[in-house]
Amino acid sequence: MNDTNIEADLDWAKGDGLLPAVIQHWRSGEVLMLGYMNREALGATRRSGKVTFFSRSKQRLWTKGESSGNTLLLKSLHIDCDTDTLLVRAEPLGPTCHRGTPTCFADAPGLPLAFLGELDALVEKRHAERPEASYTTQLFEAGVRKIAQKVGEEGVETALAGVAQEDAELLGESADLLFHLLVLLRARGLGLADAVGVLKSRHSQ
Repeated sequence: MNDTNIEADLDWAKGDGLLPAVIQHWRSGEVLMLGYMNREALGATRRSGKVTFFSRSKQRLWTKGESSGNTLLLKSLHIDCDTDTLLVRAEPLGPTCHRGTPTCFADAPGLPLAFLGELDALVEKRHAERPEASYTTQLFEAGVRKIAQKVGEEGVETALAGVAQEDAELLGESADLLFHLLVLLRARGLGLADAVGVLKSRHSQ
């Protein structure tokens, strides 16, 4: 659920005015941290676009990153089936944990496919910023035709590895193909989520 009446739909009484808020990376799906929100924190989050909690130790509103600068940018809000827990999807600007790790659950293994989302985000950033000495920048500067040619080359090399080489070579060529495909999509103003959306729609038919 993600609408203008989200505060009214929540069961604030169950937690004496505080609800747990699970923070999830909006691209990778990785759980970043757990915090608590009251009505004011939720309202501040929605108004500012920066995830804000009620700090139980400080007994006040606390915006993530107000000291470190490692803020969480709100992407969407959702309510669980019992209306007593929030799922907050956010984009982290820097490490989420105060220990400097991307997530507060650093000992949990990352989701197997989550890195694809991270890589897609990095390609998007490279497209916008065009840092010098970056191979990705060189690809974007070369243009769509050159990128498409590179994807074709990597596709052929992947196919050949599939029939004539060992698993290590196949995996290496597959990784090259995936990377250059992400670059091609971004050069056309698209991203991994757009391609996955097509797969998802086909699956539901």
